[in-house]
Amino acid sequence: MRVLLIGANGYIGRFVADRLLADPAVQLTALGRGDDADVRFDLATGSPGALTRFLDAVHPGVVVNCAGATRGGARELTRHNTVAVATVCEALRRSGCGARLVQVGCSAEYGPSQPGSSTAEDAVPRPGGPYGVSKLAATELVLGAGLDAVVLRVFSPAGPGTPAGSPLGRLAEAMRRAMQSGDGELRLGGLGAQRDFIDVRDVARAVHAASLSAAQGVINIGSGRAVRLRDAAATLARVAGYGGALHELDGPPGALRPTIGHPRTESVGHRVDSLGHHRTDGLGHHRPDPLGHRADAEHAPPAAHPYPDGCGSWQQADVRTARDRLGWRPRIGLEESLADIWMEAACRI
Repeated sequence: MRVLLIGANGYIGRFVADRLLADPAVQLTALGRGDDADVRFDLATGSPGALTRFLDAVHPGVVVNCAGATRGGARELTRHNTVAVATVCEALRRSGCGARLVQVGCSAEYGPSQPGSSTAEDAVPRPGGPYGVSKLAATELVLGAGLDAVVLRVFSPAGPGTPAGSPLGRLAEAMRRAMQSGDGELRLGGLGAQRDFIDVRDVARAVHAASLSAAQGVINIGSGRAVRLRDAAATLARVAGYGGALHELDGPPGALRPTIGHPRTESVGHRVDSLGHHRTDGLGHHRPDPLGHRADAEHAPPAAHPYPDGCGSWQQADVRTARDRLGWRPRIGLEESLADIWMEAACRI
């Protein structure tokens, strides 16, 4: 089976490549913007005609698209997540290869959900930010293109390679710094959100299964269990051997963030990142603010939503469709995923 993998150098794409390469029946070609891609092509700027000619020459049986952007403004997200997918769909429609398309989507397409509920594929998508909107538009393009196609809506990926800027990555980095400096207290913000974490290696298995199946439409890929980020922090502390105290800085939406503990000689300054999320050092480890801003209680900014995906306080996947149509179930638990995240963070200098 000839498989064309787009985005092989991305967080998910690297593990998908490893999984496909381990299958002796797969002949893999990687297409991307980097120098190490088998074929260099930028979906955001390249023409559908050029990609069509390449598809006709290579004649893949499956095209897997793991490419996309998770950060940036609305224009950049639209270009890399929507326009790029429009190029893939148009090229496949023009090509005579008849390839199956496996598109990697995300749970941010759903937006916020009711606490305690499991989100099934027939839920009405209401993305809460430009990233989710751009990915939902890509899904609609795929489903409306008349192709043999499936969209895997991946919930919160975790495990080795987790980006340092992600919530779990920032949590691990904050803990590493605390242990390195001998701090017996770690103050963290944004721990109230509950997310369905799924190991990136299990995601790669799902992509492989989808490539071999005849399933179409949208399929959720998650663990089927929401975990509060504060519980993930406690598990990470146990895995890391951190014996200090974890203090939480969360407050209800719109409330002022409390300052926990006695004031130190250095001022504690909350900063607001490009997504509008308040943070101190990493996920809230109290350090002097390099920008020199003060966060006295009377001037503290209102608490923004703690998790940067626009999905509110709760997300949990209904994964029955993946089980029934792909024969897929998650295998790797969150503790193992967190242990791998910590191993990489601990080796960071």
